[in-house]
Amino acid sequence: MTIDFEFHNDTEFRKLLMRSSDVDLTVLALELARDAQPHLDFAHTLEWISRRADEVRSHLTRARNDRAMLRELSRCLSGTHGLHGDKEAFQRAESSYINRVIETGVGIPISLSLVYVAVAKRAGVDLEGVAAPMHFLSRLETIEGPLFVDAFHQGDVLSYDECCTWLESMSGLAPEEIESYLEPARPREVVIRMLNNLKALQVKQEQWDQVWHVQRRLAALHPGVFEHCRDLALVALKSNHPGAAIDLLEGCLKTCTPQDRPILQGHLLAAERLLADWN
Repeated sequence: MTIDFEFHNDTEFRKLLMRSSDVDLTVLALELARDAQPHLDFAHTLEWISRRADEVRSHLTRARNDRAMLRELSRCLSGTHGLHGDKEAFQRAESSYINRVIETGVGIPISLSLVYVAVAKRAGVDLEGVAAPMHFLSRLETIEGPLFVDAFHQGDVLSYDECCTWLESMSGLAPEEIESYLEPARPREVVIRMLNNLKALQVKQEQWDQVWHVQRRLAALHPGVFEHCRDLALVALKSNHPGAAIDLLEGCLKTCTPQDRPILQGHLLAAERLLADWN
C-alpha cells in the first residue's frame, strides 16, 4: 500500500513541506481541522476573521499607544465575542481547531492565539505567534520593546519583563532559558506544536483514526526520522490500516536498533494476520 504524503488538497501544508516562506498559517490551521471535519467550509471562518478585523480596525488606529491598541483587540475578541480558555479545553480536540474555537468561544492557548494573530494581521497589526514554554502567546514589536498577548486569559497584555516573570514562575525555567523561547515562532514550529498537542490528546483518548491523520503529517514533516515512521506504523495498525502498517514496519525493520526489532516484528505479524483476515 502506498501512503499518500503529497497532501494534494492542502495548499498551505504543501508549502510548509517545501519550506516556502509565504505560508498562510490561518488556512493551514483549517487544513489540519479538515482532517477531523472532512466537509469543513473554510469560507465561514475566514469571513468571520475578516469581519472582526473590519470591526476593530478603526479602534486600533485611534489607540493612544501600542499597549492600548492590543487591549482594543482583546476587548473585541475576548470581551465582545467571548473568546477565552478553560481547563476543560485541553481535553477536547475541537479546542485545537480554529473554526470550532470561533464557534464555541473556547480554545487552548495556541488556537486562540492563532485567531488573535489572524484578526490582527488583517487589521494591519503585525502580531506574531510565540511558542513559549507551557503556554503559547503572541508578540508585537514596539519602540519600547515587545508586548505579549495571552489570548487564553482574556487577552491580557504583558510587557517583556512581566511575561518573563510569569513564565519563570509557571515553568520553573531560568530567565536565560525563557528568553530564548520568546522570539516569534516560524510556521513550521507552530504547526508541529499543534500536531503534537493533538497527538498527545488523541492517543490518550484512543482516537486512532484521528491520530493516523496527525501522525501522517508529522512523518511528512520529519522525513527519514525513525521515531515518526515507527509511530505511524503503530498507529496504522491500531487504526485498521494493515497494508500501510506492513509497508511501514518493513521499512522500520531495515533501520531499527536490535532492541526494537522483536517488538516491530511482533507488530508486523499482527498486521499480516489482520490483512489476511480481511482477505
